[in-house]
Amino acid sequence: MLFVDIIRTKRDGRPLSDAQIDQFVAGLADDSLPAEQVAALAMAVFLNGMTVAEAGHLTTAMMRSGTQLDWTAQGLDGPVVDKHSTGGVGDKVSFLLAPLAAACGLYVPMISGRGLGHTGGTLDKIATVPGYDATPDLDRFRRVVSQVGCAIVGQSDDLAPADRRFYAIRDVTATTESVPLITASILSKKIAAGNQALVMDVKLGSGAFMTTRDDAEALARSLIDTARAAGLVTHALITDMNQVLGTTAGNAVEMREVVDFLTGRARNPRLYTVTLALVAEMLVAGGVEADREVAADRAARALDDGSAADRFNAMLAALGGPADFLERAEQILPSAPYVVDIMPDRPGFLASVDTRAVGNAVIELGGGRRRLDDRIDLAVGFSHMAALGDPVAPDRPLARVHARTAAAAELAGQRLRAACQVCDDAPTIPPLIHTTLTPFAPVAPEPAA
Repeated sequence: MLFVDIIRTKRDGRPLSDAQIDQFVAGLADDSLPAEQVAALAMAVFLNGMTVAEAGHLTTAMMRSGTQLDWTAQGLDGPVVDKHSTGGVGDKVSFLLAPLAAACGLYVPMISGRGLGHTGGTLDKIATVPGYDATPDLDRFRRVVSQVGCAIVGQSDDLAPADRRFYAIRDVTATTESVPLITASILSKKIAAGNQALVMDVKLGSGAFMTTRDDAEALARSLIDTARAAGLVTHALITDMNQVLGTTAGNAVEMREVVDFLTGRARNPRLYTVTLALVAEMLVAGGVEADREVAADRAARALDDGSAADRFNAMLAALGGPADFLERAEQILPSAPYVVDIMPDRPGFLASVDTRAVGNAVIELGGGRRRLDDRIDLAVGFSHMAALGDPVAPDRPLARVHARTAAAAELAGQRLRAACQVCDDAPTIPPLIHTTLTPFAPVAPEPAA
């Protein structure tokens, strides 16, 4: 079948057959489909959607486009469980969660992606660690997960290759927010990685792909139901992304916050709460703990006693990075030459943030991609970001910008001020964790702000 006819089918709002989806995935995997045709079908799906059956078949086809891992031969003494976020600004949870979950007895083969749209990418952040092999062969990947308990890597050529190419094209064609495409992209990787359970962090708010509660719950249910049909136990937390998660947004600046968090020098309360809630849910989904409070206490102890920090250093060393990264991070991580505080236009309380605009400002600084082949400036971004409800004034900045030039710093300051609303009265802060969903029902009420 001519591929243009497949594009036309979806353009006209009709469902794709299994054979049409298979042809699409085969063309992605062997690079026979030109990028413009892939982009055209992605936009047609974005505009017209997919049925559950279509999304399910796309997931399975992309999963089968490469190698599928099986951990039974490794003789692991705990369950294989992963976490995935739908994307946010300042979301560095993976670097905290993977070693923390490993310290609690889980095995975490975390296959992550680079930046997607306005959201930062885990692989871009780990690229700040010199020598770290983010694309090891599968034998090394298996070995590190088995020995250390976790490994954060990108997609290898062997694992879901069709998704790897589709992901990169969606990143630069404004087709990232499609529920069926997000579902298929995430689950094809996670099922191929051999996970026994998965916990999703579905972001909701101005910095997320899902900006309404209904959309976030629809995505969570799509992930849970599609995963269940494929035999993967999946739970989902819907968490707030109406402000940067933590105090940093960028690459090296976020890794500095990771170091401070793991070593106990500084732990942002929102970042702490989300991280522990996700690890606790992983322990529950993996059958290690039955009670979420007990699971969260277990995670807190592993963080405070240094076990998580030890696993993080061990993971970096096992994949070629410095074994003493946590001790020497300030000397190792790249720094920007211009570091300037961004002052508000008026004193008051930070009432709201257009978090997507913050992510786009990081891209304008050079910390993200506009095109597939763009190189990222790992040193730029924002740090010391004020949280919603914080007082800001001439002596209380909105944030600190890290830039390559003075002109770039000035422009980033303008972008950030435009993204922030300052009011006379302290605002109502949205809930951090809206709800938790399992394959059967919500299990946690919406907490107070």
